[in-house]
Amino acid sequence: MRGTDEVSGSLFSYVDLDERVPAGHPLRKIRQIVNDALASLDAEFGALYTDFGRPSIAPERLIRASLLQILFSIRSERQLMEQMDYNLLFRWFVGLGIDDAVWVPTVFSKNRDRLLTTDMSRKVMAAILAHPEVKPLLSDEHFSVDGTLVKAWASMKSFQPKHGAPPPHDDDPGGPPPPTDETSANTGQPQQTETQPMPDTPRQTRNAEVDFRGQKRSNATHASVTDPDARLYKKAPGAAAMLCFMGHTLMENRNGLVVQAELTHADGHGERKAALEMINRHSPGSTRRLTLGADKGYDSADFIADLRRMVVTPHVAQKARHSAIDGRTTQHPGYALSQRRRKKIEEPFGWAKTVGGMAQTVHRGLDRVRAQFTMTMAACNLARLPKLLAA
Repeated sequence: MRGTDEVSGSLFSYVDLDERVPAGHPLRKIRQIVNDALASLDAEFGALYTDFGRPSIAPERLIRASLLQILFSIRSERQLMEQMDYNLLFRWFVGLGIDDAVWVPTVFSKNRDRLLTTDMSRKVMAAILAHPEVKPLLSDEHFSVDGTLVKAWASMKSFQPKHGAPPPHDDDPGGPPPPTDETSANTGQPQQTETQPMPDTPRQTRNAEVDFRGQKRSNATHASVTDPDARLYKKAPGAAAMLCFMGHTLMENRNGLVVQAELTHADGHGERKAALEMINRHSPGSTRRLTLGADKGYDSADFIADLRRMVVTPHVAQKARHSAIDGRTTQHPGYALSQRRRKKIEEPFGWAKTVGGMAQTVHRGLDRVRAQFTMTMAACNLARLPKLLAA
């Protein structure tokens, strides 16, 4: 029997959001871990807010919504609010009821930027990794480190001389045309009573053509007027230089989870400095013998000496010439194992740039981009946890 195509609205609706989500949906396990991690940060959240004034958006909901935006590759806060308005799965994950109103995108962005600083992003990642179900998955002895470039939200045209005149705005419609000799000579004569037609104002193109050929530009003499923290850099010879930051991660070698994340200015020494900082931050004052796998870019005598003083065995890939790694390290079977496992660190970078939106950041400033990069790596860990815990 054919059903009828009738549209009739109900006066009352009884919708349980938890029943709408399938039992085997991966977001169930992710939401459980995130809620437990946020519950452990309750004292940290309490110290950030006062006891009077207008209530803000709950910090737990801000963090859950930010993780949801990364996990589902939602490109903007406005689109995130639009999705949360009609997507029951998103409402359930964030903690909004079926009748709760979503936030204004600008209000959400302002509240989130005040909350998710670099320190808070690191605390969220640490709370997730300290979860009782997640902690047994981590190795506390064997790690790998690497870095990647994150394209800044600034164009090459914004890379201007530091002490030069500010560049003209491309979208400036321009002023009225200068007076001609004929009009200036007739200034003493009485004006005509007829209304003169408005002269056509030449409008400049919004994105004017700029030729950089033959110009020498470097970070010492130039800076971006859009994002002064961005640096002109290229990681490989022959590649095109771009305005970017440098992201770094410290990965444990057992299951390939990121345990530390850092973002610095892009320069030739940033990777090694960040590696030492992340090791100190993850295992401060450790006297246990740790191993650190890395590629040839970390094969520097100073870096190797610093690792040995920190009781860390440098499992760094050897350069063809003038390598600081000798037979004392390469003769052990653990060295070859670290060299195989360290390549897994490229997977979080690939996930962050294809799914997490870190191929080009939408934020400006070193602190904001660092907080975004840290949260993206925390979301990358969460995306892998349902399969790891089910294994």
